[in-house]
Amino acid sequence: MSLKHSYTFLAPIYDAIVKPAFLELRQKNLSRLNPVNDEKILLTGIGTGLDIPWLPHGPRYTGIDLTPAMLERARKQIGQRDDIELKLADAMQLPFADNHFDTVIMHLILAVVPKPDRALQEAQRVLRPGGRILILDKFIRPGQWALSRRLLSFFLRHIATRTDVVFEALLAQCPQLRLIRDEPALAKGWFRYIELQKTMSMENS
Repeated sequence: MSLKHSYTFLAPIYDAIVKPAFLELRQKNLSRLNPVNDEKILLTGIGTGLDIPWLPHGPRYTGIDLTPAMLERARKQIGQRDDIELKLADAMQLPFADNHFDTVIMHLILAVVPKPDRALQEAQRVLRPGGRILILDKFIRPGQWALSRRLLSFFLRHIATRTDVVFEALLAQCPQLRLIRDEPALAKGWFRYIELQKTMSMENS
């Protein structure tokens, strides 16, 4: 079953499953946003829009998702707000120009997509130098055996999510990104808050 078909099936029950567990975690991570007027912020894998209530006014937001059924539910979260645009798009092949966004938010998406390295590389590409990526997701540590999580991933990756993603391996493939925050969020550090910054052009020359 493809990711698109899986989340079309899950869309009606997604909020009931995910919202209670991650509500406060989303709010905490999004509190790190700087509400600068007209700043461009991308929400990769916006899903049903559970982040929307915590987005401060001022910036302009673009939310993308692969699944029309998820985006339809996200539209209901927007209400009367006119600062949020939704697009049907793939996190692994973003339809945006290089250096387009000031901030990228990636909540529970890197452990979902088939190629998380590609999704992070795309976030790096569309982020302006000096911009930040805010991540909330589950990762195992480098060298961590985590047999139960690896076995669980064998079954879940075909339905909804992966449990065997090593974040450090993804970051190693994104030379323009530097780690500026890595904190445990839930389940003794299985879920983590990660903040990255794209290095300035002069640092890459």
